[in-house]
Amino acid sequence: MFQVYVLQNGRGKYYVGHSGDLRTRVDSHNRVDKLRGKFTRKAGPWELVWTEEHSTRASAMARERQIKAMKSARWIREQLLGGRVPTSRD
Repeated sequence: MFQVYVLQNGRGKYYVGHSGDLRTRVDSHNRVDKLRGKFTRKAGPWELVWTEEHSTRASAMARERQIKAMKSARWIREQLLGGRVPTSRD
């Protein structure tokens, strides 16, 4: 199984991705080393706020592209998170 996921950082920024091993992937985003200067490492820490399961990688990739095409934090909040703004206290 594959998951499409949305992460949120303390400044309210979102990151959308997909993975076949969600726990390892989220841990990778939250690494604190500065190797290769990845956006998620520089802008973290990240909290997992939404997931959706898919049976194939192709399906997960298509859904990830669909979400990213919206280019809107507002769309993510309204359509995926049901209007709520998650915080670290949720």
